[in-house]
Amino acid sequence: MTTPEADQSQAPRPEERLEQAVRAAEQALIEFEIAVETYRVEVENFSRLHEQRLGPLYLRIEELDAEIAEAKAARTQDPEDIRRAAEARAHVLPIPGVEELLHGWMDGDGLFPEAAAMLTDQAVRPPQRVRPSEEARKLYRELARKAHPDLAQEDEERKRREEFLSRVNAAYARGDATLLRELAAEWAAGPVPPERRPSPAEELYARLEWLAQRKELLTLIARELEEGAIAGMLRLAPDDPDGLLDEIAGRLRADIAERETKLADLLGQA
Repeated sequence: MTTPEADQSQAPRPEERLEQAVRAAEQALIEFEIAVETYRVEVENFSRLHEQRLGPLYLRIEELDAEIAEAKAARTQDPEDIRRAAEARAHVLPIPGVEELLHGWMDGDGLFPEAAAMLTDQAVRPPQRVRPSEEARKLYRELARKAHPDLAQEDEERKRREEFLSRVNAAYARGDATLLRELAAEWAAGPVPPERRPSPAEELYARLEWLAQRKELLTLIARELEEGAIAGMLRLAPDDPDGLLDEIAGRLRADIAERETKLADLLGQA
């Protein structure tokens, strides 16, 4: 028969359940951060690929629309047609940031051969594939779980982890599995982080509050990513996003051919 004194000695410390809750919340937040960062890289890389492959086609369509409007205005001399032509031409004039869209596709003399080939049936060198491989994804997840700054209690150790994880994030964004393997070896050979010490209840509560705020922020970031146009395209073909780009490019080329025919007709009537 146990005595009240024995039952009291076996009772958990008041902070024990709170410590368990903090550890569980930390691990959940780390997993959530990994998922959000993985998704962000996927969306960002697909966006870059989208601009590289489809940007010249969209630009050609805008230029043809302007030329069609100008040809129609020149034929009719109608003030409304002239206004529409001016608006169409203004739409294709350079705007801040457009140089980034055309980087690698156009020089001072016009489109590079790769860009021109995109408008025809000629073979074109595919853009560099920047989507991380499965190996890179696995290495990133493992490193993020091991080296996450939230697992540190000392400021110096937290700073070391933050600097290391920034290098991990940069390597993952480039899909560099070789560098990720090197970083994994570097972490394995590095100093062992200090063991977690029990914290006062006030610190644990503050920690839980910070974790909750961080999760809210990540939730907003994830929502913004999911509501973007690029994410919507990825949802249409999660297993073959490159194939989706090929399909869209085919439709754009058909639109270009239709506009070129319309422009030729208008110029022939002049």
